[in-house]
Amino acid sequence: MIQKDTAYEIVRFGIVGVVSTALHYAIYWVLQHWIEVNIAYTVGYVLSFLVNYWLSAHFTFHRSASVKNGMGFSGAHLVNYCLHIVLLNLFLWFGLSNEVAPLAVYAIAIPVNFILVRFVFKHT
Repeated sequence: MIQKDTAYEIVRFGIVGVVSTALHYAIYWVLQHWIEVNIAYTVGYVLSFLVNYWLSAHFTFHRSASVKNGMGFSGAHLVNYCLHIVLLNLFLWFGLSNEVAPLAVYAIAIPVNFILVRFVFKHT
């Protein structure tokens, strides 16, 4: 059974995730019409990462932003970014459109990201 605090963290993570993912996808969607998809995806990822870190620290996990958890968060997101880019290119290679491929990526990468980020904020 999930503890009450963990359940609330998951809900808050979901809210932050929706905001960050929507921002990422919106930036990507606009940019991919003018620049290469991997660059568009990366720009969207970096900008949403900044928003995600601030919201994750303050809203999801009720922690202050610090160098220590910032480095851990960045490390977790570096792993997550690599997963995103590999999956994006794999789904594009399989024939998904530029607009749909990121949605398939999110379905896999977001749960992995929660585990990584929760570890960072709970163990730093």
